[in-house]
Amino acid sequence: MSGGVTTYLELSEDSGSAHKFYEVIVTGTQVSIRYGRIGDSGQAKVSSFATEAKAQAAAAKKIGEKVRKGYAPAVMGARASRSVTRRAIVSQRSTAKSAPVLWSFDSGAAAFGVFVDENRCWVGNENGDVFTLTPGGEVTGRFRLPDGVKCIVADDFWIYAGCDDGRVYDLSGKVPRAAYDIATNVDIYWLDIHDGTLGVSDCEGGLTVIDHEEESLWTRRSSGNSGWMVRIDDSGVYHGHSNGVTKYDLTTGNNQWQVRTGGGVLFGWQESDAVYAGTSHNQVRMVSKDGQADRAYQCDAAVFSCATSPDGRYVFAGDNYSSVYCFDSAGTRVWKLGTGCGSAYSMQYHDEKLYLVTTNGTLACLDVSESAIHDAEQGVLPQTMSVKAPQMSAVIPSTTVESVAEAGDGIVVECVQDGVNLRVHVVTPGYQSGWNVQFPRDIRQAGMRYVVDSVSESARGGFYRVRGDIRRLG
Repeated sequence: MSGGVTTYLELSEDSGSAHKFYEVIVTGTQVSIRYGRIGDSGQAKVSSFATEAKAQAAAAKKIGEKVRKGYAPAVMGARASRSVTRRAIVSQRSTAKSAPVLWSFDSGAAAFGVFVDENRCWVGNENGDVFTLTPGGEVTGRFRLPDGVKCIVADDFWIYAGCDDGRVYDLSGKVPRAAYDIATNVDIYWLDIHDGTLGVSDCEGGLTVIDHEEESLWTRRSSGNSGWMVRIDDSGVYHGHSNGVTKYDLTTGNNQWQVRTGGGVLFGWQESDAVYAGTSHNQVRMVSKDGQADRAYQCDAAVFSCATSPDGRYVFAGDNYSSVYCFDSAGTRVWKLGTGCGSAYSMQYHDEKLYLVTTNGTLACLDVSESAIHDAEQGVLPQTMSVKAPQMSAVIPSTTVESVAEAGDGIVVECVQDGVNLRVHVVTPGYQSGWNVQFPRDIRQAGMRYVVDSVSESARGGFYRVRGDIRRLG
């Protein structure tokens, strides 16, 4: 915008990960905010206010918040851009016998994100590509996100991808939408979402918990650093870092317990009554959710990733020598086999299959049924199907929405100005009109109505979540 009053701030730490900018432009009753990594174009938001005074007050509040966090006035372009944090981990070749790989898919770059259910397998890589495949290995879709994918997580119906640009994208509809903006001074290592509440672990061992309106609930600094593991349930947040695993109360952030793991935590998994932490000390450690029981599953090298079959009957681990292990619930090693496609950064078990995403960008489906493992140990392996992606255009995130003249069978919601915030409420009769709707912030416009496929009440109540596609009404 021309003719506005511009405030440009930067936060850059020579010894830290923060290298961010924050720009606020006030033009009449509009406030334009642009933010991101120094040297990038960043993300932009525009908000409208009833009067110029309210616009100026809102801008002053945002600037004050950033200054209190250490941002300072700067000259745009004076500092050079700095590369984002990447997980630089060396993977070695396994000397174990080969695992029974049913199919493998080359995603094109090192991959960290994986999620699997009855219908789809998701893989996200450092190029920002996210592919969907059937459980049988057929490629069905492709998204292209703005930066490297850190992880893919599911929260009931919703699928989310956390990226190096500091945003979390909802991949549940036809078009990716930015669902959460994480504070610009938080460098994501991993995240988890539970009933709309987002937990983010960062490279410095910090933990940030954000609600469904992208507002920070609390932040804690662990006793360790390099916190990768974060898992959430109804009672708390489980954070793995270099000194072990800490549980925090979900609502207050109070420390409930901490268990030392004897090595830095690299990845975490959870079941109903326990969490599992893969460590640099060659172990998977199981810790009960009351912080009391503890069990070790011994591997031969640093554990990049781990997963379990339902309720922890079997525990799986992937090490940095491209090997995969299986243990029974008591901690006895059942088998160890080589992946043949790199070390597993992440893994998930589903229906007697183990899905891995690896250092060389492969999504691999392993048959871990008892009969298949027995055959593999005898040297009898299935013919691995090499899956190739067909020529298909990638769907990219969008801040525009299709317009429709009528709501049809959809649910109508309305965006309203609430002080300095834009909130969304359900207009269609039969719903709680005072509840907020979790809704992509980038497409909110005051006074605008939208049609959504459906809304679902959050598990704990108090707000709604959009399901399916979003269209502008009118």
